[in-house]
Amino acid sequence: MNIREGTPEDAAVIAQAHLASWKTTYPGIIPQEYIDGLKVEDGVTRWHARLTEKKSIILVAEDSAGVFGFAAGGSIMHPVEGYEGELAAIYLLASHQRKGAGAALVRRIATELRRLGFANMVVWVLRENPACGFYQRMGGVQVAEQTIEFAGKALPEIAYGWPQIAVLCADAGAQS
Repeated sequence: MNIREGTPEDAAVIAQAHLASWKTTYPGIIPQEYIDGLKVEDGVTRWHARLTEKKSIILVAEDSAGVFGFAAGGSIMHPVEGYEGELAAIYLLASHQRKGAGAALVRRIATELRRLGFANMVVWVLRENPACGFYQRMGGVQVAEQTIEFAGKALPEIAYGWPQIAVLCADAGAQS
């Protein structure tokens, strides 16, 4: 497995991994009509713009078969008192989950955030998302909660925080 900075040329594979992950993660959580209406083409356009703008950190995870996941982070977009950095997105194909790639992506995002001067970070997760346990195992603690409106449905969302991302960065260095 290799983790590297995403490039505009990765937009299509990121969009494909993003959509595939939504289709396996969110049924029963997000209205199915919304999930069914998602199109890879729309994601390609969005991800190409984000990768070209370079306003956030976007990393891809790949193996010999190609890109199977990604993570994005940067300045906090959804404020939580006492936190400045955010893991804004992390998605892996179901076939590559529970094999260490997610943890490696979180550690690398934390390392990049720290390099940019951030001392802490949060990630917002839908309460019903099965990944909540993953963030807890990574040392994240619940620091906030809110309800968001999504496709006409009110959904509870939890922020897991790392008050000191240095602990994640130290782990990253030990495994590199």
